[in-house]
Amino acid sequence: MPSITPENENDKIIELVSQYIDLSVTPFNKPERTVVKVDKRDPMYGGNGIVYLLQMFDEGELTNNRIGAYMVFFNKGDEAGFHTHGTRHEEELYIVMHGEGEYTEMTKKDGIIRKKTLKKGSITAMSREGFHSLINTTDEVLIVFVITTNNPK
Repeated sequence: MPSITPENENDKIIELVSQYIDLSVTPFNKPERTVVKVDKRDPMYGGNGIVYLLQMFDEGELTNNRIGAYMVFFNKGDEAGFHTHGTRHEEELYIVMHGEGEYTEMTKKDGIIRKKTLKKGSITAMSREGFHSLINTTDEVLIVFVITTNNPK
């Protein structure tokens, strides 16, 4: 993997992920485009390592969605730590595009734990009452498409 420096970080992240998946977006009645923003999370929700979010849509562009992004874990052990979206009235969907990881969920902060190995094609759905985490368990890049919905009711 080429070295990533602060000067070229966003471009290198996009270039590396483009080796595994197509990063184009074709919004209805608008020109085709690609990533609108790269968010670096170091750490993400208290997890280990670095996680990048490649935002594919501008804020407010999708009805009831806060995020439509690729979550990228480059190294084994990179992790999005346990978190919930309950306070923001959100639910989340993960679709694994490349790589493999371990998804863990809890029914509440100290509740029942369930673990699942996720690989290409796996889908998870997280209720806003639950807590969840995801860790890259291999030396391959883990790329997950994340859709975060918002229902303020």
